[in-house]
Formats: sequence, structure tokens, C-alpha cells
Amino acid sequence: MSSPKGRILCTEDDADTRELIIFILQKEGYEVVCADTAEQAIILAKAQSFDLYLIDSWLPNSSGPILTKKIREFDTKTPILFYSAAAYQSDKNNARRAGAQGYLVKPVANEKLVAEVIRLITDSKIAHPTGLD
Repeated sequence: MSSPKGRILCTEDDADTRELIIFILQKEGYEVVCADTAEQAIILAKAQSFDLYLIDSWLPNSSGPILTKKIREFDTKTPILFYSAAAYQSDKNNARRAGAQGYLVKPVANEKLVAEVIRLITDSKIAHPTGLD
């Protein structure tokens, strides 16, 4: 098996949505690691390396913007993409102020999700080259 195009940490509390995200992104060659709470996501983000964080706005005992701020305390480079049913402009603004680079409103076409993942990971690699490629 070839190495994945990238590693994605998906924080989503809805099991069906998690399974759909895993299916879509693995089919495109990405490795997807999931957390269903902000607490689990922080533990994973601190312990492992990811190319993108995919975050829902509404999480048990937390929120996407709170999780984003916590991630940004120790990781300022990895892009964050919100994938949420929270569709108000204020939700999008809160996510961006917290440190997110992208925001998609559920439901979205699979192709649009994949395109946004590719865009954010590519932009991040351009902005923060590792020199190891």
C-alpha cells in the first residue's frame, strides 16, 4: 500500500458523519483519524502529526472554535477546516477568528469537501515547506 496523501484528524461527534468523512477521504488516499470529543482531539493532536484538522462546530462539552483556539496554542501551522451545519456568517467568523482557514456548511458535495482539503493542505505545504520533500 502506498503512503497516504496526508493525515487528517477529524473531530466529529456524529458517528454517521464520521463514517462518511472517513469513506470519502480514504477513497481519495488520505489517512483519517477520528475523535468524537474536543478532549480526545487535543490528546491526538499533541501526540501525532497531521496535515489537516477537520472540525465540527458543535461538540459535546465544547465547540469547534474553543477546540481551534486550544490547538492553536501548540500548533500554529496545520490548517483547520470546519465542516459544520452551523451556517450563519457569525459561525464562520467565529471559526476564522479562532484560527481556521476554511469553512464548509454540511451537507456539501463530496467533491467540494475533497477539493477544500486538497487546497488547504497544498497551501500549507507552500507556506510552511519542510525541506524534506
